[in-house]
Amino acid sequence: MRKLIALFMLAGILFVPVFANAQDAPAASSSSPTVVDDEIVAEEQSFHQVIKEKFIEGDPIYMTPVLICLILGLAIALERIVTLNLSTTNTKKLINKIEDALSSGGIEAAKDVTRNTKGPVASIFTQGLMRYSEGIEMVEKSIIAYGSVEMGRLEKGLVWISLFISLAPMLGFMGTVIGMIFAFDTIEAAGDISPSIVAGGIKIALLTTVAGLIVAIILQLFYNYLVAKIDSLVNDMEDASISLVDVLVKHKLTGK
Repeated sequence: MRKLIALFMLAGILFVPVFANAQDAPAASSSSPTVVDDEIVAEEQSFHQVIKEKFIEGDPIYMTPVLICLILGLAIALERIVTLNLSTTNTKKLINKIEDALSSGGIEAAKDVTRNTKGPVASIFTQGLMRYSEGIEMVEKSIIAYGSVEMGRLEKGLVWISLFISLAPMLGFMGTVIGMIFAFDTIEAAGDISPSIVAGGIKIALLTTVAGLIVAIILQLFYNYLVAKIDSLVNDMEDASISLVDVLVKHKLTGK
């Protein structure tokens, strides 16, 4: 549900202004021309307006798939960022709570602490504590096995972001090739290689490639951030798991 909400919000922000501008473009061109200084027009154009103009110049038929890759990729990336940040746990504080619970109430009290704590680290600890009666060796195996499950959950969605990173430039390049074919068809129909025809057709065709590369770069930045965040969480899980085993060994030896 969170993914759908984020997707619709991004679609509303990005799609509506672009297509609204595309519909207004013919009406604006049919109105009477106004003589305005080029420098004033350039200053008054915002970045958003320039993006909309380039989107229309590149042909919405070929630019829309690239834009969809950006919207879906950003929706997944934002959902993953929120989820991973919520999964972050203060492992040192959690270990101290578990150690205090073991000293005061035993294994059941430690289980209550981990069950009331959110995050993958606490979930791994819960699985390990449930096997405490079977020995420390089974605790270690349980932690390792469930750690792999939690790691898979953390990496959920990354494959789709990677897909959009690869797909966006290919869609842009496909639009460029199709645009070049149409440009040469126009030259053939005109029977003359006019610089304006060639330059205009190539410009429009290359806009799709530029859009695809920009989308890939943006999503690649998010992808690298997510990978680094996941690596950090995995390292925390491994360190915390070692600390938990040490605490359990100490508790078993002391018998407290």
